Amino acid sequence: MRFTFKKTERLCNKIAIDSLFQQGKSFSIYPFRIIWQLVDSNQLELDTKVLISVPKKKIKKAVNRNLIKRRIKEAYRLNKSKHFQSIILRDRQLHFAIIYLSPEVLPYPKLNHKIILSLQRLVEVVKNETV
Repeated sequence: MRFTFKKTERLCNKIAIDSLFQQGKSFSIYPFRIIWQLVDSNQLELDTKVLISVPKKKIKKAVNRNLIKRRIKEAYRLNKSKHFQSIILRDRQLHFAIIYLSPEVLPYPKLNHKIILSLQRLVEVVKNETV
């Protein structure tokens, strides 16, 4: 099993991002807010795409914002394969955003634990939506 986080797994399309924030559903597990949306897809792309955001309003220094983003990406990269294997999306893609809400820089073990909880909840919600 390879633990990768490639460019193709990232949500970069402006139209898709706007659609996600306007029409997506959300839930919170502090310090994260997860906004997700199932999108029809007829392309041979990956099933999930993710956007990671750390607002400047919460974390002022760019050094700290980048540190938090690196920690979130690492936690997601290591835990995504465990959780997303059970989701079967036929002709659909899962787009979701992970938004950091805390005003302070949290240590990696705490972020990792919260990412695991967030991914578990996301899988449950998406399974209920697709059934």
